[in-house]
Amino acid sequence: MKPPAARFGWVWIALGVFVLDRATKAAVENHTQIGYRHSVIPGFFDFVHAANPGVAFGLFADTPSRGITAALSLATVLVCAMLIWLLATARAGAALATLGISLILGGAMGNLYDRLLHAGVTDFLYFHLGSHYWPAFNVADAAITVGTVLVGIELIFLGNSPHHSEGLAPGTEPQPPR
Repeated sequence: MKPPAARFGWVWIALGVFVLDRATKAAVENHTQIGYRHSVIPGFFDFVHAANPGVAFGLFADTPSRGITAALSLATVLVCAMLIWLLATARAGAALATLGISLILGGAMGNLYDRLLHAGVTDFLYFHLGSHYWPAFNVADAAITVGTVLVGIELIFLGNSPHHSEGLAPGTEPQPPR
């Protein structure tokens, strides 16, 4: 059995993502106005201040309403509760999935806070190449994306190993209880 500090390390990861997300959004909100745009790497990366009342990639952004905000917020609360349950009961998987789910939780909490505070999410990272544009995003979105990739890697590439699912290094066998 893992010691309590190791078993609940996910709390610090999720809180770290939440704090970093809030700090960066607060800096953007306090020092720029909505619509601000500064080219950092011309033709590739701009720093912007955008308000997204919708969900990921601007879905539902054209139809902002209290109903959609409430539904998105409720769904996020339910997802966060499920993620906390998975992490707290050690059902999240091995280390890679646990890290990924911790990142997803922190990002979800950051965007939930933003949605409750502003009825939308503040985005500020904007990448583009030629005529191809990626929707603006923030630290929470990046953490959710990285977390999802980590969980996917564990499920697809590492999940079939009985040693991995037991948290054992390859080539080692489980030890009987003492």
